[in-house]
Amino acid sequence: MCRPRIEGKHGGVEYRPLGRTGIQVSNPCFGTMTFGWAPDDWGSTEDASIKIADAAYEMGINFWDTADVYARGTSETILGKWMKGKRDRIVLATKCHGKMDDTDPNAWGNTRKHIIEACEASLKRLQTDWIDLYQIHRPQPEVPIDETIRALDDLARAGKIRYAGCSTYGAWQACEAHYVAKALGAAGFVSEQPPYNLLDRRIERELLPFCRTYDFAVIPWSPLAGGQLSGKYLDKPKEGRYAKSDPMGRVNAKTTAVVAKLAKVASRHGLTLTELSLAWVANQPGVTVPIIGARSTAQLESSVKACQIKLSAKVLADVDKVVAPGSMLVPYYEAKFGPNARPNV
Repeated sequence: MCRPRIEGKHGGVEYRPLGRTGIQVSNPCFGTMTFGWAPDDWGSTEDASIKIADAAYEMGINFWDTADVYARGTSETILGKWMKGKRDRIVLATKCHGKMDDTDPNAWGNTRKHIIEACEASLKRLQTDWIDLYQIHRPQPEVPIDETIRALDDLARAGKIRYAGCSTYGAWQACEAHYVAKALGAAGFVSEQPPYNLLDRRIERELLPFCRTYDFAVIPWSPLAGGQLSGKYLDKPKEGRYAKSDPMGRVNAKTTAVVAKLAKVASRHGLTLTELSLAWVANQPGVTVPIIGARSTAQLESSVKACQIKLSAKVLADVDKVVAPGSMLVPYYEAKFGPNARPNV
């Protein structure tokens, strides 16, 4: 079912329904992965994080995404301090799955034990009584999905979470979770948070059609492919996420050539590459809202504005000529999609 989209009144930010929940969330969602890391190429100190959070809130952003593993809890802690006095107006999303203690073999994953303990820890760090959207950060095929669903349902019945979602699941895994939840009489997942950008369009093959069919909200991460689709890596910069560390080889001659072609497409249509890339993700069929990050007010304003742009059929066709639907140049949509699949990334 395609639900109507509702325009907001705060600085022109658009609000859209979060899948079948009906909750209205801002386009875009603000991601806080940078909060609490050392202020090197992409991290933000607590003061800087709070300053950019204030600016985003003033612009009308009400949807915030974090995770317990972001700076090992520091991102949640900063967000919790910042939310004081604003909590009722915030749609708060966080995630669990990642390792939180290197000495404890049970301090990670999708088991009932870890999910319950991780949720309690996140609630304390976030200084809140409830989490609006609690997401399983990655699939773990070794753990039966019914154990994960039951744990999330118990948290919802206890009032500690309001909805549950998943992130970077294979289409078959999201589908299995959906029908297992029905069999258990549980609410199950209402959303999926996959990577989606012009360098990796693989979710268009199966995951997006599934989400559209079952009215799952889709909240893409890395819409700018780690900054590649802003054009920052075209000139081999010294700063940036991939400038010093790129273990998966995501910035290479092939991607750089494609990014340059996309920049020309953007220029022909009077857009910046960032505007083209964010607007493209924000308005793909089935996408709810993309997740953005920002380290400056200017960057934030530019990204929010880009997400409001509606692209013409001509622009979309020109993009498809450069990067075909369902194609992949570098891997972002990667996780453990089955017992013998590669490890989570």
